[in-house]
Amino acid sequence: MLGTFVNIFKIPDLRNKILFTLALLAIYRVGFQIPVPGFDAEQIVAAAAQRESDAPLGRAADFLQMFTGGTLSQSSLFGLGIMPYISASIILMLLGEVIPALKKLRQEGMSGHKKIQEYTRYLTVPLCVVQSLMFMRMFVGTENVYPGMQTYALFMGVFGMTAGTVFLMWLGEQIDEYGIGNGISLIIMAGIIAQMPGAVVTVVRNTEFRVGVAEGRYGPGTLVFLLLAFVTVIAGAILITQGQRRIPIQQAKQMRGHRMVGGARHYLPLRVNHGGVMPIIFASSLMMFPPIVMEQISRLRPESVLLRQMVDAFYPTAFTYNLVYIVLIFLFAYFWTTIQFQPKDMAKNLRDRGSFIPGLRPGHRTAEYLETVMVRITFFGAAFLSCIAVVPSLVVQFAGIDFIVASFLGGTGLLIVVSVSLDLVQRIEANLIMRNYEGFSESGRIKGAFR
Repeated sequence: MLGTFVNIFKIPDLRNKILFTLALLAIYRVGFQIPVPGFDAEQIVAAAAQRESDAPLGRAADFLQMFTGGTLSQSSLFGLGIMPYISASIILMLLGEVIPALKKLRQEGMSGHKKIQEYTRYLTVPLCVVQSLMFMRMFVGTENVYPGMQTYALFMGVFGMTAGTVFLMWLGEQIDEYGIGNGISLIIMAGIIAQMPGAVVTVVRNTEFRVGVAEGRYGPGTLVFLLLAFVTVIAGAILITQGQRRIPIQQAKQMRGHRMVGGARHYLPLRVNHGGVMPIIFASSLMMFPPIVMEQISRLRPESVLLRQMVDAFYPTAFTYNLVYIVLIFLFAYFWTTIQFQPKDMAKNLRDRGSFIPGLRPGHRTAEYLETVMVRITFFGAAFLSCIAVVPSLVVQFAGIDFIVASFLGGTGLLIVVSVSLDLVQRIEANLIMRNYEGFSESGRIKGAFR
C-alpha cells in the first residue's frame, strides 16, 4: 500500500492533478473563514450554540450543515455551500423527463450536455438568492446585525453568499477539468469530513475509562460500540455501493468475409443501489418541513393536545417520523430508478449491437426482464438505504450518543463520503494501471472498478 502511494507521486501528470485538487479544496476551506460584512459573527455563533439540536429547526440546520461544512453558524461567504447548484441540477434533470426540448438536448451528446450545464448555472443564481434570504430569515435575526446596518447586511448577505456559491461552482468545474475526481462531489465530501474533528473532540471530552459513567458520558463499552459500529456501517455502505446484479449477455455470431466473428459472452451490470444517495437526500429534504410546520401551528394553539401529539410524532427520534422517512426513501428510490434506468433503450441498444440475453427474445421481452430485475434489486437497495438513514436516530435514542457523533454512523453524509471516496480511489487506480503500475489491491483492481 505504501509503495502505491509512492508510485502516485512518480507520475508527473497524476501528481499535478492531485496537488491541484488539494489546492482548490484548501481554498474552499479557507473561504469559510470570510464572514459576510454587516453581521456580528460572535453573536451568530452564540445563537447557534444555544439552538436545540433535536428541535425541528435545529435538525434542519444540521442537515444543511452537512453540505456546507458547518458554516450556518458563522454566516460566511460560503455559507450556502454547493447545495443551490445541486438543486438546480436535480430540477433540470427532472424537467428533462417532461419537457421535450430538454430531453432532446440530453440525447445530443456532449454539445447537449454543455448546454444543460449552462442552464444549470443560470438557474443556480436565483436559487442562491432565495436560499440566502431564507438563511438570514431563519438563522440570522436582527440582533445579530450591527446597529444601523440592517439594509446593508441584507444586501451584502444575498450578494456575498450568491457570489460564494458561484465561486464554489467554478472551483468544482476546474477540478473536473484539471484535477482528479468529480469536483462538486469532492467539495461536498470536504464539507462533511470537516465536521469529523469536532465529532472526535466530542467523543474524547465525554469519554471516561471506568464503569458506571454518568448520563451523557461515554464509558469503555460505548467507545468500543462506536468503533465497531463505524467500521461495520462503512463496510456495509461499500458493499451496497459496489453491489451489482450481473445479467449474462451473449453476442450473436456473424460471418464477415470468410471469418466467423462474435459469439463472446459478457455481462450487463445492474447496480443494486442504482439511485445512490439521491433517495435519502430527497427524503431528508422533504422530512424537514412537517416538523417545522407542525411546531409553528402548535404555537398558534398551544392548548391543543392533538397538535402537541402531532409535533411529538414528527420529532426525529419518534416512531412515526422514522416510519414516514423509510416510506419516502422507498418511494424516491423507485422514482429515481425509473428516471435514470430506461429498459426499453437498453434492450434496443443490445439488439442493435447484435447481443441478447440467453433465453429471451430481443426487444420487448428483454425490456420486461430488465425492468423486473431492476424492480427487485431496487427493493434491497432501498431497504439498505433505510437502515443507513435511521441508524443515527436509533443511536441517539437508545445509546444516548450526541447527534454530531451519531451522524458519522449512518445517514446521507456517510454514504456521500463512501461513494465519492470509492470513485476517487478507482480513478487514481485507473491512472496507475494505465502506466503499468500496481493498483491499491495486490490481487488486481478494487472490486467494482469495472463498469
